[in-house]
Amino acid sequence: MKVYGALISPFARKVALVLAEKGIEFSFAPGGPGNITPEFAAASPFGKIPAIDDDGYTLSDSTAIAVYLDARTPDPALIPIDAQGRGRTLWFDEFADTVYGAAGLKILFNRLVGPKLLKVGGDEALAQQGEAELPRCLDYIESVAPESGWLLGEAFTLADISVASMLRTMTYVGKGPDTDGYPRTAAWYDRVRARPAWQMVAGIEAQQWERIGPKD
Repeated sequence: MKVYGALISPFARKVALVLAEKGIEFSFAPGGPGNITPEFAAASPFGKIPAIDDDGYTLSDSTAIAVYLDARTPDPALIPIDAQGRGRTLWFDEFADTVYGAAGLKILFNRLVGPKLLKVGGDEALAQQGEAELPRCLDYIESVAPESGWLLGEAFTLADISVASMLRTMTYVGKGPDTDGYPRTAAWYDRVRARPAWQMVAGIEAQQWERIGPKD
């Protein structure tokens, strides 16, 4: 399977982690801001990452892709089939994408991606706005992070992948889990990072960052 996007993106990482957890082979292809290839444009009509090409079947949006992959390869299931479990999983996914992500990506784009990777500058006022919004998100994660296991209990799900992926992205701007301030979050995040699928994707991410990261 072909994945368009770079793993600094929490959304691209989410898809890569779902693929890795399910044991689906995948590779990355060029595509994203500043690199709109014809193949990427066909897979993602609005130029958003990630997108996939699964033997000619194309799809964009990380949540849509995760739902597709869970139906395509049901074992292991990452989205529960029971109503409450499914609802809770999609809530955490939405929180990670549009609440936590909305705050954190203001910092990421305006302090790293824009000025250092795309060379288009950044808006520090927006970054500071994200800084002000971030504590409420982190306090919420700390309030729901379990002492053991996963966000939904014994089952590891898309909920864990989505929230942990956003946490990982924030480490690029020095906003990763604070062990002193958020000990439950940090311990849960460490458990996620210890999973073989995470370790595999982290290795690919390190190689990508070596290629695309700032050189100064």
